[in-house]
Amino acid sequence: MQGFQIYRIALIVYFLLSWMPGGYQSGLGQFLIRICEPYVGIFRRFVPPVGMISLAGIVAFFFLTFIEMGITQVFQILFRLVVQIG
Repeated sequence: MQGFQIYRIALIVYFLLSWMPGGYQSGLGQFLIRICEPYVGIFRRFVPPVGMISLAGIVAFFFLTFIEMGITQVFQILFRLVVQIG
């Protein structure tokens, strides 16, 4: 599931850029805003910040990981069924 891994790396870089002054003004920052913010924004609506720290990014990151694990499990089960039938 390379797509999930690539997106997780993009999320990590996106989060790290938030700690750098002007990080989002770069070309990379603008690109990451376009691909990461719609996903992370979903979690910002439901996960309140703790003080000055937003936990939405962490929740989004782990949710993506759990979704990947779930999809992997479904594919493994389907593969076993196909092998048993065939």
